[in-house]
Amino acid sequence: MKKNISTKLILALAVVYLSAGCDKITDINRSPNNPPIELATPQVLFPSGVQSTAGRVGGELAIIGGIWSQFWTQAALSNQYKDIDSYGIQRQDRNGNYSGLMAGALNDYKLTIEKSKTSGPIQYYLMATVMKAYTYQVLVDLYDQVPYTEALQGQANLQPKFDDGYSIYKGLIAEIDAALTATASEGNLSPAANASTDFVFVGNMAKWRAFANTLKLKMYLRMVNAKPAEAEAGVKKLYADGVAFLTEAAAVTSYVNTPDQGNPFYEYNVRRLGVGNLRASKTFVTWLVANSDPRITPYFGSTNPGSINQGDYAAVGEPTYANAATPVQKATDPVWFISKAESYYLQAEARLRYGVGSETDASLFRKGLVAAFAEQGLAEAVIPTSAAYVYPAAGTLQQKLKTIIVQKWAALPGSHSLEAFFEQERTGYPEISPVTSKDVSYATDHAGEWVYSFGGVTSGKKFPKRLVFPDVEASRNPNTPAEVPITTPVWWGK
Repeated sequence: MKKNISTKLILALAVVYLSAGCDKITDINRSPNNPPIELATPQVLFPSGVQSTAGRVGGELAIIGGIWSQFWTQAALSNQYKDIDSYGIQRQDRNGNYSGLMAGALNDYKLTIEKSKTSGPIQYYLMATVMKAYTYQVLVDLYDQVPYTEALQGQANLQPKFDDGYSIYKGLIAEIDAALTATASEGNLSPAANASTDFVFVGNMAKWRAFANTLKLKMYLRMVNAKPAEAEAGVKKLYADGVAFLTEAAAVTSYVNTPDQGNPFYEYNVRRLGVGNLRASKTFVTWLVANSDPRITPYFGSTNPGSINQGDYAAVGEPTYANAATPVQKATDPVWFISKAESYYLQAEARLRYGVGSETDASLFRKGLVAAFAEQGLAEAVIPTSAAYVYPAAGTLQQKLKTIIVQKWAALPGSHSLEAFFEQERTGYPEISPVTSKDVSYATDHAGEWVYSFGGVTSGKKFPKRLVFPDVEASRNPNTPAEVPITTPVWWGK
């Protein structure tokens, strides 16, 4: 459901996510009519930060996530996303995402937190802390190490040290806990003028607390490989405390079909570049077709769309590639931070691993599946009854986990695609195919398993696991760690 957000406010802030920072409020000339950032209020800073996060995570980073998750691939004989599809992103490439999140969104959240704690409204303390943690978590999951303890100090420290990902995760969870405690008795934002600056939940604090708890659950589950005891203790404490998790999406849904006010993925890939740069990947289409999944139509506009083998953009003499489907995109599509389906799939995994909560993992899995179909406008009645959609109650932990994560993958195309890439790195699902997607056995025996890009340039045909430190940081900050290959897992990687 669309939030009742001021159209004028959207117009004022929409350009935030379309630049690396030159249009940020921090760059406005200081004049009597344009006060310095120090005088800005939470009501101005917070929505600016949210739009920056949504614009980056739901824009170009969604394209990276969608290509690396093999939902889409570069169109044949086209060039826009070759560096992504070939796993060849270099230091100088795609710098705007790092700058937009670090120098843009995170600065807005930092100032929002400071101002809300000193002069109110105090509700913004929790709201900005949750969005700060979400944004930092995305950066850590992409780069492994980023500035944290010395970050966001402006001229006071232009060369902050980098902190390791695990330490940042611990710090973020502690920040969320402090904000939850400080705002535990606070009601919803009021008056309406304040609530209208919240693009996510329109000032509903119970929903923000559920978002905070669900984000913590996701972060603890990210730790299961690297810090299993801590992950288990963290998850069990959430349930022992009886916290609520999201039962609806944490998302920005206020986009409209007007230039620079639409969904950032749509603005970047369709309105700016024109339809056709992305095409359906055979990896995903093969899985959808093999399972007679009706989501294939809302995803690609057809029950049997044409597709391209992942990364085969240089192919010559492949006449079917010209008719490969483009992903269905609308200017009004939401940007999900955590979708309803994802929340239930996270809860299903928590129950599976640790036996927590009153609901079974099978029931929570089914809720995730129903929510995933509803997010595409489809009723529960059309969910297939084949094995991929039936929870294997008698199976092993890995068989159950695979069912959860593969269905989560199938629910994430669009502005939330980056999450599918992270989850495969964490769990290994979908699995890696032993044959290419051009092999005759792929569709029958390996549908949906990931294949190495035909245009891949990494040594040993290894898949990407991270982004390299961007030139915008590495060239200016001597504390930037030594570059590691894009194929090296981040700290929590499998």
